[in-house]
Amino acid sequence: MSKILITGGTGLVGKQLQKKLEEKNHSVVVLTRSPTLKNEFKWDISKEYIDDNAFKDVTHIIHLAGAGIADKRWTAKRKKELINSRVQSANLLFKKIKDLKIDLKGFISASGIGYYGAVTSNKIFTEDDAPENDFISKVCVEWENAAHQFKQLNTSVTILRTGIVLTKLGGALPKINTPLFLAALGTGKQYMPWIHIDDLCNMYVKSVEDVRFIGIYNAAAPEHETNKSFTKKLSKTIAKPIFPLNAPSFVLKIVLGEMSSILLKGSRVSSVKTSAIYSFIFTDLKSALKNIYHNE
Repeated sequence: MSKILITGGTGLVGKQLQKKLEEKNHSVVVLTRSPTLKNEFKWDISKEYIDDNAFKDVTHIIHLAGAGIADKRWTAKRKKELINSRVQSANLLFKKIKDLKIDLKGFISASGIGYYGAVTSNKIFTEDDAPENDFISKVCVEWENAAHQFKQLNTSVTILRTGIVLTKLGGALPKINTPLFLAALGTGKQYMPWIHIDDLCNMYVKSVEDVRFIGIYNAAAPEHETNKSFTKKLSKTIAKPIFPLNAPSFVLKIVLGEMSSILLKGSRVSSVKTSAIYSFIFTDLKSALKNIYHNE
């Protein structure tokens, strides 16, 4: 049994992950700004503070903390927040682990497929490909660099470059499934790498339990879907009509600014490396959506 400290443990993925880890008899503690439960401990990144008690007997850290990429318009202030919430938090964890001389077995960090940039191309990106040079890519590069520093402490590092997480409890699906209808965005030809939340959480569990599961992996299902095909399959699953006209790109750009790029662009990412060590439960979108909406 391992003891895992989770940052971002009160978020969408964090809550589900806690349950899965505890079902496997692992002990879990969570860092939060406002602890209320027995297994929650206070941290304040701006004040560089973490309760030392949070680290007692910890063997692994799963770093999920980070401001939501698509929650707010990307102003200069918001861009800084998106980076700092990921990087400064990891730096603070590194400092504490080093100062407390904790023999940490693994540091497991979230990242995003945004590493490859907000681009639409015929290329299928693998973990060995270089990053793009746009803002979303820069966020992921700095995020991952902050994780890699744990190697200095002889700690294994695993990074999961995550696609769109599918669950009806929050995240992307409820935003796509608007009250009146569904609509493709822009040309609809941009790809939407996705992953069912159960598969993502299982990968984090595996990264704790399997010493081979280290390095960088694309956390995205094997099946590739464009925005148009994704919308059609979602429409069929929930029996809701698709608006006959696509949402115009220029409208999204006006409303969302630079952030619209992550909705209007997208390429395929490879799951070959991931599939060699992890067996996906949901390999196709149809089965994933049926499970989410109909428990099938």
